[in-house]
Amino acid sequence: LPPAGSAGPPAPFPLLSRLDAADNEVAELGTDIAALPALKSLDVANNQLRELPAALADCPRLKEANFRGNQLRDKRLEKMVNGCQTKAILEYLRAGGRGKGKAESAREEVRKKKREKQQKKDSGDGEQDEVEEASKLLVKVLHVSENPVPLVVKVSLGVKDVRAFIVCCVLKGVNLKPGNALKRFLSMQTKLHEDICEKRTAATIATHDLQLIKAPLIYDVQPPDELKIMPLGRKEIKAKDLLRQLQSEAEEQRKQKKRQNVSGLHKYLQLLDGKDSYPCLVDAEGAVISFPPITNSEKTKIRKETRDLFLEVTSNTSLQICKDVMDTLILKIAELNRFTLENKEGSGSDMESDALSGPGNLNLPLVVEQVRVVDTDGNLKVLYPSKTDLATVSSLLTVIR
Repeated sequence: LPPAGSAGPPAPFPLLSRLDAADNEVAELGTDIAALPALKSLDVANNQLRELPAALADCPRLKEANFRGNQLRDKRLEKMVNGCQTKAILEYLRAGGRGKGKAESAREEVRKKKREKQQKKDSGDGEQDEVEEASKLLVKVLHVSENPVPLVVKVSLGVKDVRAFIVCCVLKGVNLKPGNALKRFLSMQTKLHEDICEKRTAATIATHDLQLIKAPLIYDVQPPDELKIMPLGRKEIKAKDLLRQLQSEAEEQRKQKKRQNVSGLHKYLQLLDGKDSYPCLVDAEGAVISFPPITNSEKTKIRKETRDLFLEVTSNTSLQICKDVMDTLILKIAELNRFTLENKEGSGSDMESDALSGPGNLNLPLVVEQVRVVDTDGNLKVLYPSKTDLATVSSLLTVIR
């Protein structure tokens, strides 16, 4: 078919905006896909595709695409399909895909542009080199072998069929006390859930106050009528009753606002549809501190006084997605920490804050402690951060190993 704008017959489906072809044993996408000028949404999940045509990048309005569940030859592209937004995948295809060298993770390029835009906004009209200097944040990795009391997460067998993947670490030296630091921290998590976590469908983040955690931890599954949690801002409740309560609140929201969209936790309820057991992170006292992808617990809630964090990312898609999200989460926290230290806000004569904000302390590294995830026999499943982790954010982060 002739390219858009050239002479020739008109596109066969000029108004087609959504194409759902999941679970259809589709073996090939032709290059004439680019001749669908109005195509906005494409779902070809769980088919037999081995390649994705570069012509997809020429679909002028394509914003949402689901390619998951296809055994693609390009393994890097397959990882991106499982963990990236559509724009990043199309950029990768536009750059030529595997072997062309130009597709150095299109996803990171998109994120990098967003970060640079935000940094320019934060630093006003300062010199570009000052922006670059401010963006080189320091993170020091504390290895398990150097840690006298390393935290361990044990994974039960049951999670394999419910929400199989979990990555954890400890982050020390965060300053959430001054001004709006905590509010910015919570807002950052919400944005990550919407963006890289793809509305929690790809992964879910939970952040905890390390001092309130009773280790060791177990990543487990429990039936809906047995799993009990004290959700953020609520009283202790069984998971089954919590979901019923949230469903009722969602219906009430719809009636009041006369619209289909609901906000808050309510929009994630469908992610548990059809599950006989629910995933949960349980502490040494038997308390559920996290119930992904819905909520974590009031028991380990982050507060202004929190200095040391326990970070957790879970997914039912892939381990790599967990790691990519964790990389970005650490970068974002480091950026927020730097911004807080550089901008004395609402602290008045707070001596601790003034001392922390001194110019000599701006480049103090955050410390990331490795956390081991093991199976029921104690065999290592995941160690984060490993030598290869945090590479996706290396352009903005200096990692001291």
